[in-house]
Amino acid sequence: MIHQYSLNGYYIIVDANSASVHTVDEAAYHVIKVADGCVPEGKGAAEALRSEELRNRVLSESGKEFDLDREECCELLDDLAELAEEGLIWSADPYEEAADELKIKQSVLKAICLHVAHGCNMDCEYCFAGKGDYSGKSGIMSLETGQKALEYLVENSGNRRHLEVDFFGGEPLLNWEVCKELVKYGRELEKKYDKIFNFTLTTNGVLIDDDVIDFTDREMGNVVLSMDGRKETHDRMRHSKSGTGTYDRIMDNFRALVASRTEEGSERRSSEYYMRGTYTAYNKDFSRDVLAMADLGFRETSIEPVVSDPDAPYALHEEDLPQLFDEYERLASEMLEREKRGEGFNFYHYTVDLTGGPCIYKRVAGCGVATEYLAVTPTGDLYPCHQFVGDDEMIAGNIYEGITHPEIIDIFRGNNNLYTRDECRGCWAKLYCAGGCAANNYHSNGDINKVYRFGCELQRKRIECALMLAAARQELSQGE
Repeated sequence: MIHQYSLNGYYIIVDANSASVHTVDEAAYHVIKVADGCVPEGKGAAEALRSEELRNRVLSESGKEFDLDREECCELLDDLAELAEEGLIWSADPYEEAADELKIKQSVLKAICLHVAHGCNMDCEYCFAGKGDYSGKSGIMSLETGQKALEYLVENSGNRRHLEVDFFGGEPLLNWEVCKELVKYGRELEKKYDKIFNFTLTTNGVLIDDDVIDFTDREMGNVVLSMDGRKETHDRMRHSKSGTGTYDRIMDNFRALVASRTEEGSERRSSEYYMRGTYTAYNKDFSRDVLAMADLGFRETSIEPVVSDPDAPYALHEEDLPQLFDEYERLASEMLEREKRGEGFNFYHYTVDLTGGPCIYKRVAGCGVATEYLAVTPTGDLYPCHQFVGDDEMIAGNIYEGITHPEIIDIFRGNNNLYTRDECRGCWAKLYCAGGCAANNYHSNGDINKVYRFGCELQRKRIECALMLAAARQELSQGE
């Protein structure tokens, strides 16, 4: 299966089963379009490309339009046949039969999301966590519960050495002293069990101060900063309990934290951070919000479409897709122009490696929800991931007794990979997407394997833009 598209002057071919990406000229693009449908996947593809029947058809349909003679058409088809023999175009799918086996390997815990605070000092209109307290299930995690959660992670991590812990909420800085003590305890566990913890923090920024900045520099591998872009965009949805905007309250805090993490010579453990925004029906021109973040000096950006009740006034709908596609393309084009001027920045969804390709294990098996990753609430309950917290039917157990509802884990362990999703098998983007988000599927369709189609459409467009940017950057580097 191949996917063809043109974007920003580039003609791009994606081979779905190998995840190979090819940039071609317009003539070759048309030849491939003619050949597609006549060429089988895998064995037999090269033979079909060398057949006289296909060569005559290509000459008839492409030769005159692009001034190609028979020899030139044959050379193009011979080149494609060589790629087919190498498994780089019209390739067979080598992963479907191994999908279940790859999923079984996702049986050792490597990450937990610690909900250290089910409460928030903001009142964001679109909050998936029910205004931060998960619809009335407020609570603050005790140090003892957090320590037990870290012990649970270590005890269930098997031979994994590198472990991940996310401090999440609500707003985790409401419980900052416990976060710091848990990091200290994690460092003790590292020495005792020969493990390495990578701690991360997600925050709305209101409570960031010098202590938070200094500590995260030393101890946090990554910090995620919640910001929606332009002041008017941010303040419309992300406001205080009293209803006032929060942009002015957080900007100096964000600037200070990012400046500290990116300052050369500091003693930080990592310089990673990114701005994480949400766009809604109120800012369908969201490329301007991403660019606003970049203009403020933030070089690591992300913005996600809101996932909400379709009747919410800020909800996105299928009829919005053409405009949203245009925005993603506009953002990619502007990013490329800025990169040419030496003003480049990163956008999370446009980060792709053309040389190494997708990690097949992760792309086939999925994100590790419920098998490699669990969320822990302030009371110690275990959920498949942070986006399932609050869904009582998805409680899998607790850190004191372990998994008491194995049937919940089994939903994800035995029936949740790229090939169990109803529409993924025939999707060209499957190896770049990994089947999408199980939680979004569940909340939109009631089934982790029924895809959230709106999200799929946006993901495919983002992948197209990402591959175009990667191809353009490769071309730029070769021209230097």
